Amino acid sequence: MTNSNIDEAKGRAKEAAGALTDNDDLKREGKADQAGAKVKETVKDAADKADDAIAAVKDKLTGN
Repeated sequence: MTNSNIDEAKGRAKEAAGALTDNDDLKREGKADQAGAKVKETVKDAADKADDAIAAVKDKLTGN
């Protein structure tokens, strides 16, 4: 399980706890945590794609 998955799970738990206790602040915090997790995952995916592109260019330049 990645950090972003853990953050999303924490956010869901906070949101659920806020819903059970009728705590709007906790619900909002949970939603914010989930959104942050999605941003982290998107950035990680972009970095992975960039790394793949760099590796492909290096392979072409070195003839591998």
